[in-house]
Amino acid sequence: MTAAMSDMPHADGWTTDDLDALPDDGVRRELLDGVLLVSPSPTDVHQIIAMRLGVALEDSCPPEFQVTQGVEVRLSTRRSFIPDVLVATEQAARRRSGIYAPHEVVLAVEIVSPTSVSMDRITKPALYAAAGIPHYWIVESDPGLAVQAYQLDAGAGIYRPAGTFEAEIAVPEPWPIAISIKKLTPRFL
Repeated sequence: MTAAMSDMPHADGWTTDDLDALPDDGVRRELLDGVLLVSPSPTDVHQIIAMRLGVALEDSCPPEFQVTQGVEVRLSTRRSFIPDVLVATEQAARRRSGIYAPHEVVLAVEIVSPTSVSMDRITKPALYAAAGIPHYWIVESDPGLAVQAYQLDAGAGIYRPAGTFEAEIAVPEPWPIAISIKKLTPRFL
C-alpha cells in the first residue's frame, strides 16, 4: 500500500508518487526529504501580491517563457515545492503537466508568510540553488512590501544578491524587468 493510500509514510518517507496518488482537493502539499508538508491556505494579502506580481511579470514576459503560480517543481522524488509565482520555459508550459523540473524553471518567487519564514528564507533558496534554478525572489510584506532578488552562482551552487527593491524591482535578468512595488501592494497593507 502506498503512503498516500494509507495516510502513513513509508519507513523512508513520502515520495512524489505518493503525492500523485493523493486526491486533487486543493490542499497545498510539498515534500522536504520525504516529509510531507501541508500549508494553511494563503491569506488574502499573500494572494493579492502573488496575483499582481504574476500579472506584472506577464506584461513584459518574452514569448519563450510563461508566468504561472501555484505549480509544482519537483527537485527529486523526495523533494517537491510549489513556488507562489514562477516563470518556466515555453517548452515546459506546452506540456501542460502542471509539474516542472528544475531545469525548466527560470524564476521561482516565494512570498513570506508567518508560517513559511524559515522555508522561504533559508531552506527553499538553498535547495532551489542546488537544483540550478537561475533566479529566486523573496517577497516580504512586513512592515512594507519589499522584494529581494537573487541570481544563481552556478559554480558555487548558491544564490548571490541581485538587489533589494522597495520602490521598483529593476533587474536585467531573466529579461529586463521593471515593476513598481506600489503596483504589487494590496490596498490595505
